[in-house]
Amino acid sequence: MYRYNPTDIRLVRERVEEYRSQVTRRIAGELSEDEFRPLRLMNGLYLQRHAYMLRIAVPYGLLSSAQIRKLAFITERYDRGIGHWTTRQNLQLNWIRLEDTPDILAHLAEVEMHAMQTSGNCVRNITADPWAGVAPDELFDVRPWCEILRQYTTLHPEFMYLPRKFKIAFSGAREDRAAIQIHDIGIEAMLDDAGEKRWRVYVGGGLGRTPRVGQIVREGLPLDEIVAYTEAILRVYNLHGRRDNKFKARIKILVGELGLDKFKAEVEAEYAEIPDKDKHVDLAQVDAIARQFEVVRPDPDAPVDAHLARAASDPAFARWIATNTLAHRWPGYRIALLSLKHPERAPGDVTTAQHYAIADLMDRFNQGYCVSTYAQNLAFQFVKSADLSALYDALVPLGLATPNIGTVQDIICCPGMDYCSLANAHSIPIARALHERFIDLDEAYDLGPVHIKMSGCINACGHHHVGHIGILGIDKRGQDFYQIAIGGYAGTGPHDPARVGRILGQAVDKDRVVDVIERVLEVYRHQRQGDETFVQTVERLGVSPFQEAAYA
Repeated sequence: MYRYNPTDIRLVRERVEEYRSQVTRRIAGELSEDEFRPLRLMNGLYLQRHAYMLRIAVPYGLLSSAQIRKLAFITERYDRGIGHWTTRQNLQLNWIRLEDTPDILAHLAEVEMHAMQTSGNCVRNITADPWAGVAPDELFDVRPWCEILRQYTTLHPEFMYLPRKFKIAFSGAREDRAAIQIHDIGIEAMLDDAGEKRWRVYVGGGLGRTPRVGQIVREGLPLDEIVAYTEAILRVYNLHGRRDNKFKARIKILVGELGLDKFKAEVEAEYAEIPDKDKHVDLAQVDAIARQFEVVRPDPDAPVDAHLARAASDPAFARWIATNTLAHRWPGYRIALLSLKHPERAPGDVTTAQHYAIADLMDRFNQGYCVSTYAQNLAFQFVKSADLSALYDALVPLGLATPNIGTVQDIICCPGMDYCSLANAHSIPIARALHERFIDLDEAYDLGPVHIKMSGCINACGHHHVGHIGILGIDKRGQDFYQIAIGGYAGTGPHDPARVGRILGQAVDKDRVVDVIERVLEVYRHQRQGDETFVQTVERLGVSPFQEAAYA
């Protein structure tokens, strides 16, 4: 992973002390809440329903065991023993006291972490394919480029006060696993006709009140021009994005109002104004950044498929291998996922004790690393086939080996009204009810990949618009109701575009959500053809048969 240089360390530490002064002034009454709000937001601090919430940045999801131990320490000392992993690959703490936040940030700085720009109208934490560096279908590792763009946009004076928040995601493989089509800018690795490495750039994606799928604004962009081209997009957005209405301030609205062709012309005109000498990232700088990444070296003598003997005689272990591990680019290794979808906890929640244990397992089995995923799970990227049996045995008592990745149990869910001041309805109790209903893993496997995504409000932190089944919490006269959509999809690339789910009908109360989804899935069971997935069945049949069953 990327290790800070002296400049990085100094910047983060100076930022902590600057923020410490701001908090001191706020507590003393020298700053009003209105004056303090933009300062705390730029440091990832929200005022939520019950307490402050701190969002900690995890660039492209990669963490060391030292960082996980520090997060465990912080959740134990300053929170209530829980950290919540999000769809932005970040960690949120939901019970924070304002006076503790400077010390928390100082602790984070000790392990090369921070919370800068995890909120506010700026470029947020840059996300990426969690399998970057190890995916069999990877064209090249995008993480050094993520880091270059992260450094360029951090505290950039021109882009600190954009019309609205701004999210960027990278994908370096043939299959997109970073949901780049639903980001403000999505950056995808590609090869041109001559086999040269290039970028495909999407723009105008986003969810929330007006969900939009990103469109390709540039195909075949040279690698070393990605920073300058991103700057051109940001400048056009900064100049022309709406500031009179926050609900119409995202870049997706600007792209929609102008149309892709006019927006692209604006970007190209802005790009032409950048001097040629400033358009190209110095490749020596790219190499220097890459060298600051600690490189994991494979063991060439690692035995291949050493886990198969136990899998042949242990059905539970075989099930975990099939659902919670993935193929690896290095012979003798697999990617192993730690399921954070346990019925006793909210999706994405990890306890202090679990974090400490995970850190120990990272050192023992994964060369000291883990990665957070878009689907609110954690993963070990470098597990030897010969170590999978011991890793599984260690994860089981921790409650992290539930073999449910990609199934109806693997629910993405925001904190909802249990914590968030923006939420209109609770989401965690619905996730638990669904988990209990579909607790039978044989049933979950029979259904195949069914991705349920749930948000407690229209801001769509749970990405419900692109869930195979999407659930949106709404308020009706002080009561929780839920709008259900089907057929959403985050996409995997230009030939497999993302789709926004189609609403089934009227919102239903909390006691009917599970029944409605059960009826929808029953239609799928009876109507699917061969090995057709749920999404494919919805595409073939349309919404009507599911709608009729849901509201029968």
